[in-house]
Order: sequence, then structure tokens, then C-alpha cells
Amino acid sequence: MAYQTVDPNTNTLEKTYANTTPAQIGEMLTTGHAFYKEQRNLDPATRAATLHAVAAYFRDNADEMAAIITKEMGKRTEEALGEVELCAEIADMYADRAPALLKPQPIDSTAGAAVTNHVATGIVFGVEPWNFPYYQLMRVFAPNFMVGNAVIIKPASNVPASGLEFEKAVLAGGADKGAFQIALIGHDDTETFIKDPRVAGVCLTGSEGAGSHVAALAGKYLKKSLMELGGMDAFLVLDGADLNSVIPEAVKSRLMNCGQVCTSSKRFIVLDKYYDDFVAGLKKGFENVKIGDPSDPSVDVGPLNSQKAKEKLQGQVDTAIEHGAKVVYGNTPVDLPGAFFQPTILTDIDKGNPAYRTELFGPVACVYKVHSEKEAIELANDVPYGLGGAVFAGDTNHAADVAAQIETGMVGANQSQSYNAELPFGGVKNSGYGRELGDLGLFTFVNEQTVTRALRQ
Repeated sequence: MAYQTVDPNTNTLEKTYANTTPAQIGEMLTTGHAFYKEQRNLDPATRAATLHAVAAYFRDNADEMAAIITKEMGKRTEEALGEVELCAEIADMYADRAPALLKPQPIDSTAGAAVTNHVATGIVFGVEPWNFPYYQLMRVFAPNFMVGNAVIIKPASNVPASGLEFEKAVLAGGADKGAFQIALIGHDDTETFIKDPRVAGVCLTGSEGAGSHVAALAGKYLKKSLMELGGMDAFLVLDGADLNSVIPEAVKSRLMNCGQVCTSSKRFIVLDKYYDDFVAGLKKGFENVKIGDPSDPSVDVGPLNSQKAKEKLQGQVDTAIEHGAKVVYGNTPVDLPGAFFQPTILTDIDKGNPAYRTELFGPVACVYKVHSEKEAIELANDVPYGLGGAVFAGDTNHAADVAAQIETGMVGANQSQSYNAELPFGGVKNSGYGRELGDLGLFTFVNEQTVTRALRQ
């Protein structure tokens, strides 16, 4: 696997990186294990100041760090800066909350005095994607650092500079080298890490296929795993919804990060009495966005992350049209040299259309008309994924009641999916299992060790 920085704004190769060698892999495992052994029995509070320092590094170097991910995967500068700040917030949150949460928990038991200790387990190996090159890494690093686990990450092949910059930030914050390491490895070397007895846990954010492969390896070697996979998030527009606020939210939700977000709204399920106005408003919103250089502050939509991604998405749209989908807007070439894709709206997608059950990872909105709330809920749940979603209705309490009926890990009521350090993140069905972020994310790779004391000395 070649690790390269290719600017998707121009499709220009910027730099090629050497892969991590077998000898270096061995050194990484040794260094990570040494960090775990050293930190395992230390009070988590001793690590909090370092994690705060990592957060400060992100904020102090936000412009430079944001520019790297803009260059590598085409994220608009405004969004890139937002990602850097979110990373700092996650680090600060765990530094503040983890020491108390990780204290031994007393158990009321007739067996005698007992506690549950939350103990580090070793090295956590992660396979992480390109769409949020820092945020995805911080979701793994911050909680595990506070626990006392070491982290080794295989980044996506098109964002090596981002991964190495994250590693630099961790070291700059004062963490030991073994706390966080980047491995530029091929798929075959993934098993090298997972099978090593010093690796205690495995996590992946990526495609369903990649998740299935890595989860199988984790199962083969009896390693605990966490998977955050794809999504086909539904955006329900129900009775009482205010289209004046809902339509701008729909445009924003679908086009954020050029549509390359696992939890972005991809299927817009609209009650019949709002359907025509919603489609017209969505079309107007898509027409008014400016496409271009992601470093230009006047640009609303940058390129897809790569030419390969553009070609895949175009093939999916073409297939959807061949199976009866109608193009309301878009699906026209963009006269720019990079991996640009015209925001597109598709309607009339029936159950026989591959697009009905396939995630379209890019700026393509699929709009469905329904005739009742019940039909909307059934359609929202009639996919193999269950990551996020949103329900818009006149009454927020009712929207929340409907949201509770959607088979996903996260749902917004009268708002889109929130990205917040305190909120657990994860899905159900083919969207994976386990939770990152929030208090739940702290305990994914800990040993919940029960210690009992004899009733008599």
C-alpha cells in the first residue's frame, strides 16, 4: 500500500511516504507495551495535565494543522479548523472527567467489601479513515491515554501527513513516545499487529467491508473490538416541520465535508404535503453553493477526497439512474481539475434500485415521498445500517418520540446529528458496534476488575 499525499483540489501528487518496516513494527509494539506497563498502575490524574497540553498544542497550531488536512483530503478550511478545535475539546473533556470516572467503584455485596477497578489492558490498535484525519484519531487516543493504554494507528493511505502531525502533537504535549504511534502499513501487516499478544483491543472506523475483515481478525485472535462503519442516515420531515429552517439544515447536513460524513443525512424522507416545496428548496440550496478550492473562504463545497472516490460515486449515481432514479439537480461535470462532484438530488428510488440500500458517500441527496408518519419510520428503518439520523416535526417532544423508534445509535430531534465530545458515538446493525466519546467511550478497552475482601482478616 502506497502512502501518498495527493491534493484532491488539483489531483497533484505532493509526497510519497515510506512504509513502516517489520523492524519498526517490532519497535512500536515494544515501545507501546512499555508505556502500558509503566502507566497501568498510576493514577489517571497524573496524565491529565499532559492531555490538556495536547489540547493546547492543537489550538496553538490550528492554522497549520488545518492546512494539512485541507491539502490531503480537501476539507474546507473552515471545517478543518472546526475539526482541530473539536479534537482539543475531546482532549480537555477526558482530561477533566476521566480521573473521577476511573476511580474504583464500590459494590454492595454479601460476599464482603468489593470494588470494580477500571484497569488498562495494553495496546489498542486502530484502523482509521481519511474523512476526519484528526478527529477519528483523537476519539481513540484521548480516552485510552487517560486509561493508560497505548495506541497504535494505521491511518488511511491518502492522509499520512495528517497522522504523523497528530503523533507530533501528542509528543509536543509531553506524552511518552509509546502513548501514540502511527504505523504506515499495508493490509497484510494489520494482522501482524492484531495477533500480537501485547495488543489488547482493536478498533476501526471505515467501510462495512473493512470492518468485517478486521472484526474477523479480532475474533480469530480473541481481541475485544469496536467497529464504526457506514451509515444511510435518514432525515425525516414530518407534520408541523418548519421548512424555512429545515431546508437550510438539510442542505448543510448533506454537503458538509462534501457529503463525506458517516452521519450526514443521506436519505430525506418527506411527508407528501411538504414534498414538492422541500425538493424545490433543496434544489435551490444546491444551486446556490459555490464549488472550488477548499482553502478559499468563499467556497461552500470542496472536492471529494480523491479521484477514485469521484469515479466510485459517479458509478453509483449512474447505476441508480439506470434503475429508474430521476435527477432533479446535478450530475453534471464540474469544470475544475480536481476530484470535484456536482451536488446532486435523486428522487423516485424504489426498493429494486441499488441506491435504496447503498451508502452514497458524497454530495448526493436521495429524497423519498411518504404519506404517513408510520411509513416514514418504516422507510427510515428499511436499510442495513443504523448510525445516525434526524427527525423534524412541529413539536420537539413528538420528534423525540419518533426519533426513539428509529433503529440507529444516534438521532437528533428537531436538529441534525450533533458532534460533541460528551455524546457517545456509534451505531447498530451493519453500522457497527460499541461506542466512542462520552463517558461510555472511556471504558471500551478497560479491564473491569472485581476485587473482593474477606469478611474476616
